[in-house]
Amino acid sequence: MNSVTIEHIVKKYGAKKEQVTALNDISFEVAKGELFGVIGPDGAGKTSLFRILTTLLLADSGTAMVDGFDVVKQYKNIRNRVGYMPGKFSLYQDLSVEENLRFFATIFNSSIKENYELIRDIYVQIEPFKDRRAGKLSGGMKQKLALCCALIHRPSVLFLDEPTTGVDAVSRKEFWEMLKALKLQGISILVSTPYMDEAGLCDRVALIQSGKIMSIDSPKNITQKFTKTMWAVSSAEMYRLLNDLQQYNNTEKCYAFGEFHHLVLKNDNEGKDEIMIYLLYLSHHEIELKTVQPNIEDCFIELMSKSNHQQ
Repeated sequence: MNSVTIEHIVKKYGAKKEQVTALNDISFEVAKGELFGVIGPDGAGKTSLFRILTTLLLADSGTAMVDGFDVVKQYKNIRNRVGYMPGKFSLYQDLSVEENLRFFATIFNSSIKENYELIRDIYVQIEPFKDRRAGKLSGGMKQKLALCCALIHRPSVLFLDEPTTGVDAVSRKEFWEMLKALKLQGISILVSTPYMDEAGLCDRVALIQSGKIMSIDSPKNITQKFTKTMWAVSSAEMYRLLNDLQQYNNTEKCYAFGEFHHLVLKNDNEGKDEIMIYLLYLSHHEIELKTVQPNIEDCFIELMSKSNHQQ
């Protein structure tokens, strides 16, 4: 049995004349014990989907099952079995770390002691601040406390809605290490994120844009589907370089990517020599040109481009 099964979920907001479709015929499954990522930019529909799956929002049509229970007909069963960490810190700011944790344990007729083994590796990092008010914690510490509160009743499925947004790079890395450890405990984890680099840390990902699923696969398989050569280009004048590359008659797409611009050609038979001749003709200097492996973000941009052409 899957931990999550979603079939043809549709969710719209607003009056009929001005309706916005947040989720457009969404279907996928998440296996038990899987770390599944829902990857997409702000406004893609990630939060609406998670709120439907955690029984906080009703879909307009379609069905969804979580841990074998229907999200509408058996919502009470689901609420006892899932952990949910919303994107915005939503714990009680005036309660201490320990008081927040005890409160959430009590809601589920549990105790900190009963499930301490599950949260121990996370809680020991915030235990020195157990008497501090939650509102006075750093971003990384708030994140760890919220995760502990979501886990204190030992859920079978854990939903994390953009848990690393606004958190420093070190805390983000630590957080994903925690998720890997939780997965080993048999907990199914669904995590949404706008950070493409986090996609590679999941078993499988769903790439979502404007309420539509563009691809569902393992990160490795998604990147392997990118068949064209990806070039990384830099020069002394990066802004002019981007404009010139976008004007190059063999450019399919070119966009800024960190310290380089990523370039895909219409005709892969043309290569380094032709690009260099073009850039030297335009008086670029300190040029660096190399091939690189496409990553999830490159694939996402490619899928978005195909989707826009089909519309």
